[in-house]
Amino acid sequence: MFRKQISFGAVCLVCCLTAGLSFGDGKKAAKREAAKPSEKGVLWTDPGDISTRDVLHGPGGANRVPHGPFTFDKEDFDGASPKFSVKSADGIKWKVKMGIEARPETAASRIVWAVGYYANEDYFLPEIQVQGLPARLHRGQKEVGPNGTIRNVRLKREDDKKLGTWEWRNGPFDGTREFNGLRTLMAAINNWDLKDENNAVYEVNGQRIYMVSDLGASFGCPGRCWPSTHAKGDPDEYGESKFIRGTNTETVSFEAPSRPGVLRLSDPKEYRMRVHLEWIGQNIPRADAKWLGSLLARLSPDQLRDAFRAAGYQSQDVDEFAQVLTSRIAELNALETAPSRPRLILEPA
Repeated sequence: MFRKQISFGAVCLVCCLTAGLSFGDGKKAAKREAAKPSEKGVLWTDPGDISTRDVLHGPGGANRVPHGPFTFDKEDFDGASPKFSVKSADGIKWKVKMGIEARPETAASRIVWAVGYYANEDYFLPEIQVQGLPARLHRGQKEVGPNGTIRNVRLKREDDKKLGTWEWRNGPFDGTREFNGLRTLMAAINNWDLKDENNAVYEVNGQRIYMVSDLGASFGCPGRCWPSTHAKGDPDEYGESKFIRGTNTETVSFEAPSRPGVLRLSDPKEYRMRVHLEWIGQNIPRADAKWLGSLLARLSPDQLRDAFRAAGYQSQDVDEFAQVLTSRIAELNALETAPSRPRLILEPA
């Protein structure tokens, strides 16, 4: 009886937390609409012959791999992962990310970039040595070894001008094939941390570029899970998780991003925020999801493995990740599509 009362109470609490979403979203949507940029910019560009993409080195290529010695600049306190900036010997500024997100973010950046979306120039390095580190970092000190040695880090090049962030809901690309393809891609890699603050707008050669700039919560569970080490970059969790949640004649819905478990009700604000993100993977036109699948299908088995090799995974994990992603690509391409309908087509500004 007591268990039933707890269960009923949990259900009531969930209803209370989620009931106000629609009303609140209406007010926020009006504000977001007014905040749209006057110039749409670019979300995706035709990647051309995907089979020739250097997935191992990603958007920066082999010639821009960072080399030490590195000199400490300053700490970055944004996000959950410990980070700080360094300068390499050639004066280039890099953002160093330590911890569990370093590997999955590097692999995800390769897949995202390979099919035509924008990604930061990320590189995974098994070890770096940093000069001039403070006596103690505020975050990540346990990752620092003797003589400023730090293992298993992601370095992101920082020479592009960041203009701000963009919002998933009511954004400048809402309703386009490319936007729906990006939603599908996030589900395919199980990137569940799709907060607006993890999106960025950059200015590159005078062009406004939109991207998902934090991809660290990929290739693990489709949402927050316990233990937290399984939520990101875990081949077993990635392989065991469900991909397609359901379909109807027009749309497909994915499991990621999923809402957290009932235990997360202990933090109502966090729970409500995660519920609010679920729509990103829901009710995507089947034709748009299959379009994204057709792009991914042009990557060879070696290219898929290269994405995970670039992130420093062991051979067995590389193969497991690539097999799961290959299976998901096949599921997307097996989707039957409804008859053609009027649609928005994305054109560069």
